[in-house]
Amino acid sequence: MKADIVTIFPDFFRGPLEYGITRRAQEMGLAAIQVHDLREFTHDRHRTVDDRPFGGGEGMVLKPEPLFECLESMGVAPREERLAGRVKQSVILLSAQGLPFTQRVAAELASLDRIVLLCGRYEGVDERVADFLADRELSIGDYVLSGGEMAAAVIVETVMRLLPGAVGNEASTQQESFTIDVKPKSSGAADSTCGSNGLLDYPHYTRPAEFRGIAVPEALMSGNHEEIRKWRRQRALEKTFRNRPDLLEGAALSAEDKKFLAGIKN
Repeated sequence: MKADIVTIFPDFFRGPLEYGITRRAQEMGLAAIQVHDLREFTHDRHRTVDDRPFGGGEGMVLKPEPLFECLESMGVAPREERLAGRVKQSVILLSAQGLPFTQRVAAELASLDRIVLLCGRYEGVDERVADFLADRELSIGDYVLSGGEMAAAVIVETVMRLLPGAVGNEASTQQESFTIDVKPKSSGAADSTCGSNGLLDYPHYTRPAEFRGIAVPEALMSGNHEEIRKWRRQRALEKTFRNRPDLLEGAALSAEDKKFLAGIKN
């Protein structure tokens, strides 16, 4: 995969791209990440990338010219081809007004050949960028950042770890919060090693078996796989109900799951 990041602060990415799985993916040849300085596509001596919006208002808005010229220099496929699915590429405008970035979206992006992340700044970006250059807008949460750089780092990290081979044990990415199993079990319930099926992850414990008087739950020490499966599934349901009840609406729930949830709701 190739990932391009367009920003006015290229030095920001010297840290986030040089550690962990993101670095590993690049070293293994699974991904190539390139940062583009938007100011290189300006034509005035002040290297101006923003301007005041028509109609008045506070703040500055990124101009369309540098962004369009930058994308054109990169050889990205035309927007029509991307939208039609004729090429496996996506140009993404990072914006507080965008669709929520989720694990499902990350998996979709990980299946592409190329993603381009446009980092907005200040009060926003000229709307012609959203309407005629990018093919989607994404937001990493219901809050406002000063720019899209942090969001770009989050998206790159999330997508890179889903590339085949980036994580040493690929099965581990199927056991995490928000993960939807590609082939869910007919019962809808997880076994001791499967994914969360859209729930938050179940709790984990390691040695020592007892720490400062707090023991590892007996079910995990039993060696009984069915008992372990049931304990993990119930703890995942319990944590999801407590912290993210909204996720239960779209989760695959078995009759056993529903009965357990009914018990903790009452």
